[in-house]
Amino acid sequence: MGLSVLHSRARVGIEAPAVTVEVHAGIGLPSLSIVGLPEAAVRESKDRVRGALANSRFEFPAGRVTINLAPADLPKEGGRFDLPIALGILVASDQVRRDQLETHELVGELALSGELRPVDAVLPAALAARAAGRALVLPEANASEATLVGGLEVLPAADLLEVCEHLNGLSPIAPYRHTETAAAPLNGPDLADVRGQPQAKRALEITAAGAHSLLMLGPPGTGKSMLAARLPGILPSLSDAEAVEVAAVRSVSRGQQPTAADWRVRPFRSPHHTTSAVALVGGGVNPRPGEISLAHHGVLFLDELPEFDRRVLEVLREPLESGRIHIARAARSAEFPACFQLIAAMNPCPCGHLGDPSGRCRCTQEQIARYRGRLSGPLLDRIDLHIEVPRLPPEAFQHPPEGGLETSSQVRERVSAARELASARAGKPNAALQPQEIDRDCALDGAAQRLLTQAMQQLGLSARAYHRILKVARTIADLDRASRIEPVHLSEAIGYRRLDRQLDPSPMSARATPTRTKD
Repeated sequence: MGLSVLHSRARVGIEAPAVTVEVHAGIGLPSLSIVGLPEAAVRESKDRVRGALANSRFEFPAGRVTINLAPADLPKEGGRFDLPIALGILVASDQVRRDQLETHELVGELALSGELRPVDAVLPAALAARAAGRALVLPEANASEATLVGGLEVLPAADLLEVCEHLNGLSPIAPYRHTETAAAPLNGPDLADVRGQPQAKRALEITAAGAHSLLMLGPPGTGKSMLAARLPGILPSLSDAEAVEVAAVRSVSRGQQPTAADWRVRPFRSPHHTTSAVALVGGGVNPRPGEISLAHHGVLFLDELPEFDRRVLEVLREPLESGRIHIARAARSAEFPACFQLIAAMNPCPCGHLGDPSGRCRCTQEQIARYRGRLSGPLLDRIDLHIEVPRLPPEAFQHPPEGGLETSSQVRERVSAARELASARAGKPNAALQPQEIDRDCALDGAAQRLLTQAMQQLGLSARAYHRILKVARTIADLDRASRIEPVHLSEAIGYRRLDRQLDPSPMSARATPTRTKD
């Protein structure tokens, strides 16, 4: 009888803090106790472990067994500690050798037969194990997810007996072969499917190039949802660091485990307008990521924006500014990344037909104002571009233009070039520029400054809107490969602040978002 020490990992948000599993098998009346703030699933592991040891033909110690999960103040949850607890008992009772324990970390849930079942949040544990310089022993079903990290020795096992033979040197487990994570082909919807709407397509390109947020205002059936669904297709592929962050968020979310097939593919999330605040931003007794975190480094599309509960929408204000969401509960708190591009769509009025040439709209100006008033000023202030998507005449759908429509791959080339300019200049997309960086990278000459000052006075823009106009203008200049922001770039950026103006009941077709015509 003796003491054994093994290494495992807990789950807190998208982090995997180290947990030391200490097992002492001593003399005394037969008993098994687990200390170290275990939750119900961890306390129940003693019955799973006892059955797994018996069915794997090991002897359970006859004396008093004490298991400590350190640190003591970190809550432990789930069945991920079954495997290290079982091995700790076997090592402490001298049934398994201890000389390899320091170089291994172990996670896995045990069946009563001794079979290993998969656990969640494996990718954060794999990242932490790689940083600690240890091999990771885990169930076979989790092996492919763990190898997404790269540079880690992943040792998959089918059952407890296989792990014991590995530690005893009888039959070493072969490391799982690393899966290549080449960029997946983009087979999503193509921008060429959208007929007409040149102003909206131009705004979508600017949105992609600068990682900006976008609000589309227009009657039903004008292509708002089609345009939003095609934004991921014109965005650059995820970098290695971004892909790991996206996969880590999916790893800790139930039913969202990452695979090699979606590696480097930007997420696209489109929750229904009945979504609750917890589902959107995350939460629960044991906090899990919500839709905004699952859209990290991707697109969050909110259709019928005014139909969302106002309290739900207001929680978006913090992550839109900081790119992170902090969830605090009485028992614990967690922080999740939430650097997403918000794309929203809404009707111009309650019935949706304001500006329709048929005159079907009978909404009063008071009703329209009340409908749009469901969106708070601070939230609208944080959306970089507001554009109108008007109804098109029937002839726009009959014949495609000469030379065809631009495809997503053609637009993506321009977007990638603009992003490379921004990255070389500031190391980040233009939407993420901080005030000091805006002063440095978005400096205006005399004519441009006068134009912006006049717009601020006439439209009553806030200081936040002022900075967002400058960021959008910088993106437009990058698409033109211009070193400085010219008045033409600034005037186009100002034109994309449609909802900063007073309500105008005139037809939408006569109020299309101003844009430049390419030569």
